[in-house]
This record gives sequence, structure tokens and C-alpha cells, in this order.
Amino acid sequence: MSDLKIVYDGECPFCSQYVTMTRLRESVGSVELIDARTDHPLVTDIKDRGIDLNEGMLAQYKGKEYFGADCIHFLSLLSSRSGVMNRVASVLFSKRSVARLAYPVLRAGRNLTLKLLRRSPIQ
Repeated sequence: MSDLKIVYDGECPFCSQYVTMTRLRESVGSVELIDARTDHPLVTDIKDRGIDLNEGMLAQYKGKEYFGADCIHFLSLLSSRSGVMNRVASVLFSKRSVARLAYPVLRAGRNLTLKLLRRSPIQ
């Protein structure tokens, strides 16, 4: 069983890049990356609870869930500081207020990119 589970949009190039670049395994051990476009039981559970995965990624860790801006803030606190991009993301998103201000812009960029790539929203 994974210590950390992250549900993200596997068809979004930014989301995919972000979850692979954070190097979380170095900090927390086992990480399970779950594409929100699959029928994984956790995805089904999240959707059944009315959480819209088009609005943000979700992380589960030690019985708690983090969604959207809170998720990237939480992941930035856990991620390795090795590599330029990790350091930049850590500095930016480790401040909750910055993560909350930036997240709507990041989500809008994701939505625009999916439209340009002719990919549909998560169903």
C-alpha cells in the first residue's frame, strides 16, 4: 500500500510533469500516481463524493486529503528540494497564500491547454 496517493489528470501535460518532477519518493517513500481518467476505485470514490477533479488534483496521505491549492501546497512541503524546478515550486507553493492565489491561474492554463490539444475534461 502506498504512503501517498495522488489523483491527477493524466492527459494534462502540466499535471503529469508536476507529479513526476516533485520527487516525492525521496521524502515520503511509496507514491501511487493515479490518473483521474481511469476507473481506479479511489477515482470512483472521489467522484461519488461530488469532488470535481477538473477543479484540481487530490492527494491522500496518512488519512487526510488535500485538494486543489491545498494539494500543491502540501506536496511542495513534502517534495525533495533537489533540482531547479523543485526548488522553484517549493519556494512558491510552500506558502499557502501563494498557492491559493496561483492555483486558479494554473487551472485556467490547464483548461486552455486541454482545449488546444482537443482533449475533453475529466468525465
